[in-house]
Parts: sequence; structure tokens; C-alpha cells
Amino acid sequence: MKISLISAVADNGVIGLNNDMPWHLPDDFAFFKRKTSHHPIIMGRKSLEALGKPLPNRTNIIITRNPNFTAQGVRVVHTLDDAIDKARKADRATDEIFVIGGAEIYAMALPIATTLYLTEIHQAFEGDTYFPEFDKSEWQEVSRRPHSADERHAVAFDFVEYERVS
Repeated sequence: MKISLISAVADNGVIGLNNDMPWHLPDDFAFFKRKTSHHPIIMGRKSLEALGKPLPNRTNIIITRNPNFTAQGVRVVHTLDDAIDKARKADRATDEIFVIGGAEIYAMALPIATTLYLTEIHQAFEGDTYFPEFDKSEWQEVSRRPHSADERHAVAFDFVEYERVS
């Protein structure tokens, strides 16, 4: 089963500011929705709080250190291993589990990830949350789809897929 990380990342590694994204890219949201719908998603508690509610058409699995945390419409776990196990059991028909953030969860999952779907934004942004650094020699770029800035997108970006090679 593929374990995939999916994120939009600015040139300087920023993925968030004040529990939100410092950009608005509608086509990136559409890409995210298309890729993750009907697949289990794993996220941290802060990411769930930033979203405000569970994402529809997905099994939402939340990793938290808080043993008393509960939320409607999600499954709560306390370790990445438990999250992956719950994702596998929740949707045996799927061949891919998506890790959708935040930074701590990405850092935990990166060593076992098989695929990275990164929206690489061609601008640096102010932020307080960063995608973990990774050794690009361990990954092969398998696709890149450029997207120019336009009336709906203030900055240019690329949809990039990486597969682990080692």
C-alpha cells in the first residue's frame, strides 16, 4: 500500500502561517480534493482544527498526544503506526493512504512514505510551519505539471510527484 504525503510548499519550505496557508490557490485545492477523495487521510489535531471539520468522502484519522481528545466524524489515534493500521482497516479497497499534515506528522511519516505529491509554489512566503527537509537523491521526479499565475492564482506553481527510489 502506498503511503503518500501531499502538501503545497513555498520556495522557502513554508507550508503554513498561524494555522492557515498564506496563499490561495484554487487549482491546488481541486488537485488535493481529486487525489485524496475516497482514500484514508491522516493528519494532526492542529490540522483538523485549521480545517474546522473532517473532510468529506474520506476516512479522517487524527493523531494527537492528548489522550482525552475527541471530535465528531474522525478516528483518533496517538501514534503514526496506529494511524496507518486504522487507515488500512478502514478502507481495504484503497491502495493509497494520504498524510495531509501538519509539519510534525509529515516529519514522522516521511521516512516511510513511498510518494510525495508537492505543489511547489514559486515564491517564498512568511510562515511558522515548514515541510520537513528531505534528501532529493532518495526520490525520483515522475511528473511535473506547471501552472502559471493567472487571475485566480497570484503565483506560479508546479504539481510535482516524486516516488522513493531508495
